[in-house]
Amino acid sequence: MNSIVVFCGSAEGYDSSYRDTAYGLGSLLAGRNIRLIYGGAKVGLMGAIAEGALDKGGEVIGVIPHFLQTKEIAHEGITEMILVNTMHERKMKMHELCDAAIVLPGGFGTMEEMFEMLTWAQLGLHEKPIALLNINGYYDGLKVMVNNMVTEGFLNECYASMLLSSESSEELLDMLAQYQPPEVPQYITKQTT
Repeated sequence: MNSIVVFCGSAEGYDSSYRDTAYGLGSLLAGRNIRLIYGGAKVGLMGAIAEGALDKGGEVIGVIPHFLQTKEIAHEGITEMILVNTMHERKMKMHELCDAAIVLPGGFGTMEEMFEMLTWAQLGLHEKPIALLNINGYYDGLKVMVNNMVTEGFLNECYASMLLSSESSEELLDMLAQYQPPEVPQYITKQTT
């Protein structure tokens, strides 16, 4: 695994463990020679993970739309900043550059990025692993919701299994490395996109 995209908030949250864990994950990625792909900001958890990787000599690639350069305060000290025109182009570029995705705490934007990648996997467009770093049980409610989708017949259990989860960064990276995608029908092919 050469590159991991991390989806996370442009806020830090109220508990300092969110920032500390994001910084630690960035350091861990750099220590394992895994390139960090992220949203390009220098604030919030995005800034923390970038700093963690940079402080350990890691490669950090940011992807940010032109209109968010000032709103999200683009990080000027990363290895490479890729500017795009739209949010959709941002997600596509991050997806193209990564081998896997990790989701840290965040808000609507973080959820949207994660669910789009999960949906693409469900449709057979990719087989990249996607994992929650469940800091302080932040994603416990989401895990309950996913189980409810299965129980109520709106989500096949094999699709639910695509979303990995751990409270440990080290364990999560090991899970990503060992991930075997479920056998799912490919509804969409390159010819239809």
